[in-house]
Amino acid sequence: MPNIRSSTDLRNNYNEISTFCRETREPVFITRNGQGDLAVMSMEAYDEVTGLGELYRLLDEGHADVLAGRGSPLEEVFDDILRKHEEEYGV
Repeated sequence: MPNIRSSTDLRNNYNEISTFCRETREPVFITRNGQGDLAVMSMEAYDEVTGLGELYRLLDEGHADVLAGRGSPLEEVFDDILRKHEEEYGV
């Protein structure tokens, strides 16, 4: 269930809300005049959300490439990754 607080609560109980966000990694939704206004979350949760968004964007881009015939066979991709790894790390 979402944690919903008023803007007055945010102003008066910032430390409590901040601790909640950091410990639970869940957002707190802030209302203003009874209407949704903001979502507050920890920096770690924000980084995770934006990272997932970037991953989904890259996966979608790759899927579009495959559908357009711009892909390479999986064996070639893995061979290329292994070759680059060996060159870089000597393994």
